[in-house]
Amino acid sequence: MQIRNLAIFVALTTLVMSSCSTPKDITYFQDAYAGDVVNSFKPLEVRVKPEDKLSIMVNTPDPALSSLFNLIQVQNRLQSTTAGTRTSGATNSSGSQTSYYTVDPQGDINFPVLGKLHIGGMTRFEVCEYIENELTSRNLVKDPIVTVEYANTGVTVLGEVKSPGRLEFNKDRLLITDALAMAGDLNVNGKRDNILVLREETDGSQKAYRVSLLDMKELAASPVYYLQQNDVIYVEPNDKVKRQTTPNGESPFTPAFWMSVGSFGITIATLVITLTN
Repeated sequence: MQIRNLAIFVALTTLVMSSCSTPKDITYFQDAYAGDVVNSFKPLEVRVKPEDKLSIMVNTPDPALSSLFNLIQVQNRLQSTTAGTRTSGATNSSGSQTSYYTVDPQGDINFPVLGKLHIGGMTRFEVCEYIENELTSRNLVKDPIVTVEYANTGVTVLGEVKSPGRLEFNKDRLLITDALAMAGDLNVNGKRDNILVLREETDGSQKAYRVSLLDMKELAASPVYYLQQNDVIYVEPNDKVKRQTTPNGESPFTPAFWMSVGSFGITIATLVITLTN
């Protein structure tokens, strides 16, 4: 009798503990403790690639001289009175707009007066320094100030996040955690330990990486910890969501199902003990 009661107690305890267990794949950065120093992958800055659009402004003490090096398009006054019409671009104080430079497949742009400039692979600060040096070395401008801004730099976040879509940013460094935060963070059903990142290579192909938000050290050591423009992040659903796509859905895994399994296990254990006595 005591053995049977003990078997019943063990079976019930196992059932309750299994139903109340806490998932271990939800909390981010489980290996990070106060005072830990995490060494990240070499900081990766966004660099100019073909098809990038850049806003490049040259400022000098002489406004007339500055206008020689800036692509200014005068706005049509009729556009301001036409409903629903907008012109993209950076607007200046004079009511004009600055056009964007589009980087060609060779990584070049055609810059006023200076001609063709190769800026592919540069950071925006390197582009600024390059153009400033070209202007001064050719004795065109003394002490110019060049400002470069990204116009179409973005990443795509798909899958189990609150706001999937294309996310534009104007930063020199963007962490994968920044992009996920901009997308509203992961849904509760998103897999945090197997996030896919697709990165465009120089030959046009895409290379796949897998990262986990559960392990901070592993994440920081990944080449995709710092994102590049046009990266694609996909958060796949967990097994629960995958099962919901089947005809039976979650029906076999309801609490009633597990209670039935537990009762059946207790019955079998009791029967075995009874037969062996």
